[in-house]
Amino acid sequence: MNKKSGLLTVSTDKVRENTAYYFLNTYVRKGNQKSRNRVFIVHRLDRDSSGVIVFAKNENAKRYLQKEWHGFKKKYYAVVHGTLPKKEGVITSYLAENRAHKMYSVDDPEKGKLSKTGFKVLRESKKYSLLEIDLLTGRKNQIRVHFSEKGYPVAGDKMYGEKDKGIKRLTLHAASITILHPDTKEKMTFETNVPRYFESLVNS
Repeated sequence: MNKKSGLLTVSTDKVRENTAYYFLNTYVRKGNQKSRNRVFIVHRLDRDSSGVIVFAKNENAKRYLQKEWHGFKKKYYAVVHGTLPKKEGVITSYLAENRAHKMYSVDDPEKGKLSKTGFKVLRESKKYSLLEIDLLTGRKNQIRVHFSEKGYPVAGDKMYGEKDKGIKRLTLHAASITILHPDTKEKMTFETNVPRYFESLVNS
């Protein structure tokens, strides 16, 4: 599924029906409320992020995908503030979580989890840079924290970035995921294009 920004992956106490999980279950049941067809949650995307999200069609597939998830290749697109001096590289740090559930880098490896984010600049202007990002590890809010701490926060990031007037959304998009089919072990890649809004922002 290509999730839009603002859509929850799964329900919360306040939101039950307006979720990716709900819409996909409705689709596979083809309008038949008594149907036993359903999808299974493999992973999640933040509400404000968009892009590729994978669901499983049965419990065994879900277990396999979750077990192998960290080994699968994941790419993102992001628009960050400013222009990076290095146009390609890897950001490495140890990430920990504070009591307010915000992530941050620590010097002591025993107090955080090793986190690596690869990046390449695709396009840039005076104000923004469009990046292709390789998520080499999958920590919570990893991309957002790494670029914020380097001084190039993701545009539209209210938690780790600046209060961006005029930015419509968090400019973080799951570009592609490469997995192995749970049964055949065939390599499968699901990918999307750069959101038009990202391109228009960099070109503005």
